[in-house]
Amino acid sequence: MPAPDLDPEQLDRYSRHIIMDELGPDGQAALLDAAVLVVGAGGLGSPVLQYLAAAGVGTIGIADDDVVERSNLQRQVVHSDSDVGRPKVASAAEFVRELNPDVTVEPHETRVTAATVADLVAGYDFVVDASDNFPTRYLVNDHCTLAGVPFSHGAIYRFEGQVTTFSTDGACYRCLFPEAPPAGEVPDCATTGVLGVLPGTVGAIQATETVKHLTGVGETLDGRMVAYDAAGMTFDEVTVRPTPTCPVCGEDPTVDSVEDVTYEATCAVGE
Repeated sequence: MPAPDLDPEQLDRYSRHIIMDELGPDGQAALLDAAVLVVGAGGLGSPVLQYLAAAGVGTIGIADDDVVERSNLQRQVVHSDSDVGRPKVASAAEFVRELNPDVTVEPHETRVTAATVADLVAGYDFVVDASDNFPTRYLVNDHCTLAGVPFSHGAIYRFEGQVTTFSTDGACYRCLFPEAPPAGEVPDCATTGVLGVLPGTVGAIQATETVKHLTGVGETLDGRMVAYDAAGMTFDEVTVRPTPTCPVCGEDPTVDSVEDVTYEATCAVGE
């Protein structure tokens, strides 16, 4: 029987979810009750926002302090030419509202920093790290791990992408990469370029992981990382194991606050 809190329009809109045995009306109701924060409204954030909004995630927060540039439009598909110069959170929020009026959008036009991350993440059930820089990735990891908030990590580079999910009782991003590479060792897409459709694939996987986590359907990538090569059209899987010496989630952690970390250069843990 349909869940009593789904109205006729929702039963129509989400009918392809509702008729699935694995999801059904209860799964759709769980999505409508959920709150997800998307960090970054760019290449990865665009497909994440599209699919989470279409799926009916009830509250979606968008954190970004950048404005739309014309060079973004080759891959950041929630923005259009008329949005050039607008804050990305405003453009992305407008896109989400037009796609699905069920969704409450919470735009946060701010940079995610050690001073802002706690307030930004508070109240959300899941975080999608769709950022494009190492300091933000480590900051999201450290805060979410310490606060017990599950999150999805995604990253892209030229033809390559990687995706994983971190729960509250397994490995964290620092178990994979204890510190960021030295500045300049991994150039950004403004220097090396990026295949425009690449973030669509990686972001869609992140959105899939989010929906699975929120509904309890299937197995997430917790404990695994998928590496995608668009040029060769290959997917490889890497096992992600907890590191006993990890300063954030290890057996004897040395970090109990993001204030312990310098989120620049190598994102190193302070002495």
